Amino acid sequence: MDVQELTDLSHSSSARDGRAAVDKAMSLLTSFGREAHSGVGVSELARRSGLSKSTAHRILGMLERNHAVERVGSDYRLGAELHNLGERVYAPHHSVIRDVLTPYLADLYEATRQTVHLAVLHGPDVLYINKLYGHRHVASPSRVGGRSPAHCTAVGKALLAYSNEDIEGLLGRDLVARTERTVTDAVRLRAELGQVRRTGVAFDREETRDGLVCIGGAVAGPGLRVAAAFSVSGPVSSFSPASVEPALRRVSLAASRALCAAHSALAS
Repeated sequence: MDVQELTDLSHSSSARDGRAAVDKAMSLLTSFGREAHSGVGVSELARRSGLSKSTAHRILGMLERNHAVERVGSDYRLGAELHNLGERVYAPHHSVIRDVLTPYLADLYEATRQTVHLAVLHGPDVLYINKLYGHRHVASPSRVGGRSPAHCTAVGKALLAYSNEDIEGLLGRDLVARTERTVTDAVRLRAELGQVRRTGVAFDREETRDGLVCIGGAVAGPGLRVAAAFSVSGPVSSFSPASVEPALRRVSLAASRALCAAHSALAS
């Protein structure tokens, strides 16, 4: 969709809908929901986005020409160009971290049989770059490629504890409460991150979701700079985070050595 098309479309429909054409396009793209891969009809997309069917059809045609959506029979689904753009959002070294550390994530799963995560810091959030599900997992907001506020997750606290610059940036913001147990006081959070540095492990005590508890540990790369973190999570009714602490420490140490070796090999 070029600028002139967006401008013309916005002017032609301004009497009916004051939203700019880019806003309408974004409304359509975010309206696919769970059917993003399978396809949704024009009428349903128009209903979800609050657009007229004719406007939705025109915008979808422009998005299709730019490979942001593609046709599936009479329906539309999200296109390959969105995937390509999404890959550019995150740093290239994240794929190296994922490839090197995924075997150790599998080791952590084998040792604990609980849901395990691999994450990196992305601004004030954690970005989950891999996840393995335990047999008895509780509903969790984490997903591969998804993000969560760092201050209320075990992986996030493990990362923030060693990232002073990111801590200062984060603590200048309002800390959002995900549950009534989320730490939203900056002084209290700072003290907890100090405890993480002293002990080497971080905890999420139902701070991301009620009924879910986690323990996290950092993974260091070259120069002992923390590059990623693992966590183990489970239902508060049957999982004790402290019980898997030895396994988490052991795997995190082995993963740190592997990540340093991988970087040395790439640099040589």
